[in-house]
Amino acid sequence: MRAISIAALASAIATTQSAWPADKDATVEQHGKASYYSDRFAGRKTASGVTMNQGAMTAASPNLPLGAKAKVTDTRTGKTVDVKVNDRGPYKKGRIIDVSKRAAKELDIKEDGVAPVRVEAKPSDQPTPELKAEVAQVAKEAKRNGGAEHPLKH
Repeated sequence: MRAISIAALASAIATTQSAWPADKDATVEQHGKASYYSDRFAGRKTASGVTMNQGAMTAASPNLPLGAKAKVTDTRTGKTVDVKVNDRGPYKKGRIIDVSKRAAKELDIKEDGVAPVRVEAKPSDQPTPELKAEVAQVAKEAKRNGGAEHPLKH
């Protein structure tokens, strides 16, 4: 009985590792502008199905997987926040991420409303094997397309 459960565990680990590509440490790195959610979105459902909470450290991305963790850095000030992607957007040209009010406050971009940022997502920082693989895939596609990320089809 014990040998079977060890074999099953080994098989599950091997399956998880094979789902995570060899270039698992490839980082998705995007440069552009960040904005923050308007109050009119508070309380509405996000693409992930959760209610928008301006007090949470969350963000909307057009191409990072829902549930992915990302680091957003204001390139003017060097201030950084960690967010969880739970929505799609922004839909304004030149913007690569919308952050919650709390994240905007910590980045110190609330007054200006928009700031130049770098967004990074690493497979190794993701909470699940599936998200590790999805982020690695986004990084691989960006590399193949010369750094131009394309939105996921969700």
